[in-house]
Amino acid sequence: QLQASGGGLVQAGGSLRLSCAASGRTVSTFAMGWFRQALGKEREFVAVISCCGGSTYYVDSVKGRFTISRDNAKNSVYLQMNSLKPEDTAVYYCAADTNVIVVRRAPERVNYWGKGTQVTVSS
Repeated sequence: QLQASGGGLVQAGGSLRLSCAASGRTVSTFAMGWFRQALGKEREFVAVISCCGGSTYYVDSVKGRFTISRDNAKNSVYLQMNSLKPEDTAVYYCAADTNVIVVRRAPERVNYWGKGTQVTVSS
């Protein structure tokens, strides 16, 4: 089970840090990712980190502003979001799969999803 937290309301230019804690099994061998879905839009890939943290990938719109990281000892993944923009407003979901390519390219095949956390950025 994955549980995301850390969302909230922030002004444009502000920062938030999302956390996703896994329970029931270790995710140290899983790639972990973040997705988001804005109202009326399709789900969008945001970022993914490989099982051991050696590789990270981001959607172009968040490069340089967001940083994904993980702490396998805490069975958790994080998304540090800086310089937030109103267009970042969405429900953010964490996900896990054994294959980083699946998380990045084929989310319909991702094995595990967490409940979302709302991020709202005001202008």
